[in-house]
Amino acid sequence: MMVIVLMGVGMGGFFMLQKQRVNEREPVEPINGKIKLPEPRYDSKTSVERALLERRSVRVYKDEALTLTEVSQLLWAAQGITDPRDLRTAPSAGALYPLEIYVVAGNVNDLPAGIYKYKPHQHELEMVIEGDKRTELCNATLDQPSVKDAAAVIVFSAVYEWTTEKYGERGIRYVYMEVGHAAQNVYLQAVSLNLGTVVIGAFDDEEVKKILNMGDKEQPLYIMPVGKK
Repeated sequence: MMVIVLMGVGMGGFFMLQKQRVNEREPVEPINGKIKLPEPRYDSKTSVERALLERRSVRVYKDEALTLTEVSQLLWAAQGITDPRDLRTAPSAGALYPLEIYVVAGNVNDLPAGIYKYKPHQHELEMVIEGDKRTELCNATLDQPSVKDAAAVIVFSAVYEWTTEKYGERGIRYVYMEVGHAAQNVYLQAVSLNLGTVVIGAFDDEEVKKILNMGDKEQPLYIMPVGKK
């Protein structure tokens, strides 16, 4: 059961629909390979200034599970919908949103090991491949141990054509800017959740595409392992 609360946001003159769970402990159950994520929260005890001050690249993690709520919050920070006009947490040239986000889950409570694609409009995960693929992904990143040791790994890809159709070759530059915005959001959200993450850019593109079963036009851009500090 859900309650929808209409919240005014002031200066922009628009409204945001905030969904709140009546029962926060209701179980998360996959339906047709899809898992509805817990609703994100929109405030915390960590200020933006504090998150900026404490943001660091963290490559070593505890052998502890992430919660599905933590994964939900990280994904929302990366590409969550924040406006009824479908605008998101990270800016995008022309609001074209060429990014795709995957989660390689290995040690997340209430989430079977596997590869999932994040669906921002539904705020849900759609299973792509079953099973723990962290070691395979680690091999594709030139054996960087943080990928294998993380509880989950967030992978950003993009379809350049979604932006270049409007902006030409310069659109590729805009895509790179956008993934940087989204990754920084994940970094700052991780600070607020007392989690560690790091951006990895060294990997075999074709191997990553194969492991995640990406489309032909998708290009992997960032890999961000996440775990408890």
